[in-house]
Amino acid sequence: MKIQEIRDMNIEQLKKMLAEKRTQAVKLRFDIAARQLKNHRQYRALKTEIAQTLTILKERALLK
Repeated sequence: MKIQEIRDMNIEQLKKMLAEKRTQAVKLRFDIAARQLKNHRQYRALKTEIAQTLTILKERALLK
């Protein structure tokens, strides 16, 4: 997901997406540990999206 798409979302959508991404990250971590996942870059990309979402939420909180 591109950063501009994330910026266009409202706060509730961001929080919902963040929760989904975090649960997905846990699942990917277990898949990596169980050697069921071949592409480890998915986890790195997911962590990046989580960080971007948290950054945007923090920016919006500071603007209020």
